[in-house]
Amino acid sequence: MKRTAFYGGSFDPVHNGHLAVAEALIEQFSLDEFVFIPAFHAPHKLRKRPTSAYDRYAMLCLATDHDERIAVSKMEIEAPERPFTVETLTTLNARLIDTQIFFVMGADSWMDITTWREWENVLSLSDHIVVTRPGSDLSFDHVTDEIRGRIVDLRGKPREIVSADQGSRRIYITDSVFLDISATDIRNRIRSGDQTWQVDVLPEVAKHIEKYQIYS
Repeated sequence: MKRTAFYGGSFDPVHNGHLAVAEALIEQFSLDEFVFIPAFHAPHKLRKRPTSAYDRYAMLCLATDHDERIAVSKMEIEAPERPFTVETLTTLNARLIDTQIFFVMGADSWMDITTWREWENVLSLSDHIVVTRPGSDLSFDHVTDEIRGRIVDLRGKPREIVSADQGSRRIYITDSVFLDISATDIRNRIRSGDQTWQVDVLPEVAKHIEKYQIYS
């Protein structure tokens, strides 16, 4: 079966850490494709005004154009009334019946997973990959015994290719990428006039941000 990972989020902006995650997981999980899914408006950030979804989509396209294994989906941008992960994964399962689906999340999302809509159902709809970051506090006490039994902790182990059984619905914890880059910090540096932010994004993305003064 084809193996595809989907990575949802704001990507405001997409930075080198996001791209490093894609490249590392393609190798570690022997993926055929890695797909970014920018949210129209993340449901857990409704009080914060997001950058235009179309600017974030454009920056993702610019950042991934060099790698044919990496794609960008408009599915959540085109369906802003259905922003929840449970709905996204249900749609993907219906569309991709011959594909083993992995859903990627950060350590902060894992720690907040019980606040997600139908969170236990979310964890049953695909395999999941939790990507840790420096200083992240990761635990498993907040989920059920059944879910803890499906966790595969790959941290500190050789980065060999993971062979996952289709239908197992495992939750993989990986430290294959350990970059401490924050989109919030990048936005703050841009607004303060600190030019060091440019080292954390691809040149094409930096040019787009500057040309359209996205965070100024």
